[in-house]
Amino acid sequence: MNILVSACLTGSNCKYNGGNNFNQNVLDFIKGHNVIKICPELLGGLGCPRDSVEMVDGVFMTKNGINVDAEVCSGVTLAMEKVRKQNIDLAILQSRSPTCGVNQIYDGTFQGALIKGQGLFAKSLIEEGIPVRDSEDIQV
Repeated sequence: MNILVSACLTGSNCKYNGGNNFNQNVLDFIKGHNVIKICPELLGGLGCPRDSVEMVDGVFMTKNGINVDAEVCSGVTLAMEKVRKQNIDLAILQSRSPTCGVNQIYDGTFQGALIKGQGLFAKSLIEEGIPVRDSEDIQV
């Protein structure tokens, strides 16, 4: 099985604050499968560490008010190009992320509040017909 995984879940330090979202359940689940790790935000040229990003009125903005819509959209486009070259059976993505959130994303106020919705990468994968799971839903 080919499983696409948000790189931060595997321990790659690509999270906005320079850290990761290591998830042992995800690692146990993907063991023995062909794993494709990806971070659309890094692909789009956003550095690490970087200011946190949320969707504000339909535009990706940093906490400091910088428009990074082009970078995020470019990263998702590049990620989807990589995805289309693979035969992805399942994607496991980081919860709440503005790019990878599956069930919820932050509301754009940078206060930690959540709304129902999906990040741009998650939406793109779903539109492509790839099954997507939230990392928090993975239990082994």
